[in-house]
Amino acid sequence: MENMHLEEKTLSSSVEFEGKIFTITHDIVELENGSTAVRDVLLHHGGVCVIPVTENNEIYMVKQYRYPFRRVTLEVPAGKLEKGEDHAECGRRELLEETGCVCSEYIYLGEMYPTPAYNTEVTYMYLAKGLEIRKQDLDEDEFLDVVTLPISKAVDMVMKDEIKDGKTQIAILKAARLLGI
Repeated sequence: MENMHLEEKTLSSSVEFEGKIFTITHDIVELENGSTAVRDVLLHHGGVCVIPVTENNEIYMVKQYRYPFRRVTLEVPAGKLEKGEDHAECGRRELLEETGCVCSEYIYLGEMYPTPAYNTEVTYMYLAKGLEIRKQDLDEDEFLDVVTLPISKAVDMVMKDEIKDGKTQIAILKAARLLGI
């Protein structure tokens, strides 16, 4: 037997659901001890989030209704990638669509895996500075409010469990650290 320490070999994979945003597969894998296990995997093209920071260290955030949780959440601007789409360009597009902003400085903050146990989604994170306000251009099925708050208050909100969204928490904390706030 090959050295499979901490690896799993796919023995079979079948598509169980194919939707507009994601696909779900049902896989059988071989574990390193030779036994088998089931892995249901959600295949997702990924997403991008952007934390827009003004020269006064305020950030633009969006409030929107999130159906799975049946509540309004406070998040940084974000969107899903189309298959094969460049994540940097997607982030700039989402920034303009959701907040009406363009930026002169665009800093890559890295990527995060929101739910690595069963989901292939990768979220790419950016910091936008040198903001210029243009015109918001929401998708026809997109409804949100833009709010502004000091990044220091956003950090406090993360630490007090008042911001629940994972990508938003990480983007706020990374941006604050990078900016020395």
